[in-house]
Amino acid sequence: MTILLLLTSTLLSSYFHPWGVVNAQSFTIRNITLSIEPSTDVTRDTNVTLRCQALVSISGQAVLSREYTIYKDSNVVYTKTSSTPEDLLYLLPEARVFNTGKYKCTVKIESREMSSDVKKLTVTGLSKPVLHLNKGVVIEGEEVTARCTAPGETGSIFFYFFKDSKEFQDKHTSSNQAEIKLHFSSVGVHKIHCSYTVLVTPESFKSEDSNNVTVSVKELPITAVLEIGPQYKIYEGDQLDISCSISNLLHNSESFHLYLSQGDSLLSSGNKTTTLKHVMVAKAIDPGEFECKLEIGNIVKVATKILSVTELFSAPTITISPAEVFQREIMKITCRCERYASERLTKEDVTYTLDPPQSSLNPGGNGVFSGRALHFEFNYTCVAEAKGIKKHSEALTVRPKVYVSVPRISVDGRAVLGKPFKILCQSDIGSLPINYTLFKDYKPLSTTSIKLSSQQAIFTVTITKPEEINKFMCEAKNSHREGGLSKNLITAVIEPLSDPTVTVLPSLENLYEGGYLDLLCSIRGTPPVTFKWYREGREQPLSTTTSNQNYTKHNIPLLSKESSGRYYCEAFNHANNVRSDNVDIVVQLAQWKKGVIVGFCLLVVSVLVVLCVLCFRSKRGKREAAAELSVRSASL
Repeated sequence: MTILLLLTSTLLSSYFHPWGVVNAQSFTIRNITLSIEPSTDVTRDTNVTLRCQALVSISGQAVLSREYTIYKDSNVVYTKTSSTPEDLLYLLPEARVFNTGKYKCTVKIESREMSSDVKKLTVTGLSKPVLHLNKGVVIEGEEVTARCTAPGETGSIFFYFFKDSKEFQDKHTSSNQAEIKLHFSSVGVHKIHCSYTVLVTPESFKSEDSNNVTVSVKELPITAVLEIGPQYKIYEGDQLDISCSISNLLHNSESFHLYLSQGDSLLSSGNKTTTLKHVMVAKAIDPGEFECKLEIGNIVKVATKILSVTELFSAPTITISPAEVFQREIMKITCRCERYASERLTKEDVTYTLDPPQSSLNPGGNGVFSGRALHFEFNYTCVAEAKGIKKHSEALTVRPKVYVSVPRISVDGRAVLGKPFKILCQSDIGSLPINYTLFKDYKPLSTTSIKLSSQQAIFTVTITKPEEINKFMCEAKNSHREGGLSKNLITAVIEPLSDPTVTVLPSLENLYEGGYLDLLCSIRGTPPVTFKWYREGREQPLSTTTSNQNYTKHNIPLLSKESSGRYYCEAFNHANNVRSDNVDIVVQLAQWKKGVIVGFCLLVVSVLVVLCVLCFRSKRGKREAAAELSVRSASL
C-alpha cells in the first residue's frame, strides 16, 4: 500500500510539473537551437551543415533517448534517434538551388517535445544547361531527338526548348534532364537551344541559355501542283476546271493525303490519291484563293492560286420614289445594275424581280415596280439575273408614314382671366415629326415641332375677356401636304375674385340684444367660391362655406353684448383670394331693459319725493307743537 501511494504521488507530480521522470529522475528541455553553416546565404556547390543543438537539464546519470527531426518547408527531410547529448548534424554536400527553403529542428524526449526557430537557407547559382541532338542534317519531316541536361541539379525542373529563338515546347520532370522529339517542316538552317527553371515553392529560379546546336534541313523533292482553267480572263458563269496533284512522288512514300479547298470551303479530298479534280461555276463574290495541300506524315506541301473573276454585272441597287411615302399612297421602286460586262451582255439581258414575289407592286418596265404603299412596314429586295447568275440587292425597308389626325385642343390646367395659361394641341395618330400651329381668329400665333413621342405641343397665352377663349384653334401637319384644323377651344374661364363687400342686416343702428344679425359677403368672380368669416382677435374662422353663388351669409341668431366686434370675410376661387374691409358691430341694450331702467329711476324719484314731504311735515308738526306748548305755558 505504501509503495502504491508513493508511485501515485510521483505520477501526479510528473503531470503537474514541467519535468519528466526517467528511472525516478527528472529532466527538462530548456532550448533547441538550429544553425546553418557556413551561412544562410551560399552559392551552389557549397557544403552546408545544419546543426541542431538540444539543451537538456537532467537530475542523475540517466541516459535519455532523443528523437531529432529536420523539417524543410514543413516537410520531414531527416529523422534520427540518439542517446548522446551531441549535436545533430544534417549535411547538404554541394548544395543546389533546390535545397533553398525554411528549415526547422524538433527534438522529442519521451512525451516532451520542443522545436527550434525557423531558419531560411538560400542557395544561388544554377549550372549551364547542355543541349544534345542525335542528328545535325535531316530531310524535311525527319524526326530529331533533343536532350537538355541540367548538370548536378535536382528537384522539380521545367525544361524549355527554343527553335530560332522562339519557344516551341516545354517539359516538366523531377530529374535533371528532359528529352523531346522534333520535326522540321521548313527547309534551311535552324538553331536550337534550351533552358530550365527550378521550382522551389513559392519561388522559381531560371538558368541561363544552353549552347546553340545547328540543324540543317534539306527539302523533300515532292511538291503539290494546282492548275485552274481557263487560264485567261474569267467571267462570272464560266466553268472552272481545277486540278490538285502530286509531283515527284516516290514509290516508297508513306501514306499521304490531298486536300483541295477554296477559302473556308473544302472542295475535295483523298487518301493515297495522286490527283483531285473539281468543276465549278465562277462567281465574283466567292473567295478567289484556291489551295492544294499535300500531307505526308509531318510534311506539308501547299500550292495556292488567287483567281480573279470579272463581274458580268454588279449587284443591283434598289431605290424608292418618293423618299417619304404615306399609307396607300402611290410609290415606285426602281432596280438598277450600275456596271455590266458589255463584251458579254447588254443592259436588256439583265432581268429584275422583287423578292418576296407576293409583293403588291406591279412591274412597269425592266426594273420598275409601282403600286400603293401598305399600311405596315415591309422589306423589299431586288433580284437581278443574267446567264444563270443571280444577284440580290440590300433589303429596302419601307415604313409608310401615317397621316396626322385632326388634333384635339384643350387647356392644360385652368384658364384664368388676365393670367398666362397653357393650351395643349394633340393628334391621336400621325408619323413624327408633327408641326403644331396655334391660331386665334384664324391668325397663326406660334408653331412648335414635335419629334419625339414623349413631347407635347404646348402654347402659353393670356386673355383679358372670357369670350376670347373660343377664338383659339390649332393645326397639326406632318410632311404630308395637308394638315388638320381642330375645333374651337371650349373651356371654362376663371375670373379672379374682386370687390368683396360685407352687408349688415338689420342696419347697424338697429342691433339690439336678443335680436339677430345677418352678415352678407358678396364678390365678383367665377364660382365655386369658398367663403370664410372671421372676427378680429380669433385665428380660426367662424364658418367656412363653398358656394356656386357669388355671395354667402353668416347668421348670428341671438345677439348679446359679447357679439360686438369687428367682422370680415375672405373669399377663394381657383384664381386668387380676397378679403373684405372690417365691419364694426355694436350691440345695444334691449328696449325692455331701457323701460325697466326708466321705471326704476321714476320709482326712485317718487320715493325720494315722498320721503322729503314726510320729512318736511314731520319737522313742521314739531315746530307747531312747541309753539302751542309755549303758549300754554305763558297762559299759566
